[in-house]
Amino acid sequence: MVANSYPSTAFRFQVELDGLLVAGFSEVMGLEAETEVEIYHEGGVNDFEHRFIKVQKHPNLVLRRGITNSLELWNWYEGVAMGTITRKNGSIILLDASGSETLRWNFFNSFPVKWVGPQLRAVSSEVAIETLEIVHQGLKTIAGS
Repeated sequence: MVANSYPSTAFRFQVELDGLLVAGFSEVMGLEAETEVEIYHEGGVNDFEHRFIKVQKHPNLVLRRGITNSLELWNWYEGVAMGTITRKNGSIILLDASGSETLRWNFFNSFPVKWVGPQLRAVSSEVAIETLEIVHQGLKTIAGS
């Protein structure tokens, strides 16, 4: 089977938390991974630096969606704020033009650390957006079928 060589669009995606589709997210930010290295200068070797892997870092995921009367995300955040941390595994799923899964980023042991409510302005007709920021313990990328 030959892999699809066409770039995917960034506007068709889904978010899953603990295997359940969480509908309506308009934006996902923070799909990043960075490997931090330590540089070691060996005595007498002036034209070379040794680089050793220290740690892989992942920034927080930021999920944005139009606010609804569902309190699921708020309740998850409020539980953490009150000391009851419920960790969830999840996925960001990229879809192709036909709606089939192209790529999946799984994240693990996540919990929310920040919730931001909508900006309310009487002179605007924009959708009211809520933002949830979650920490996690890493990403795993999986190609779709």
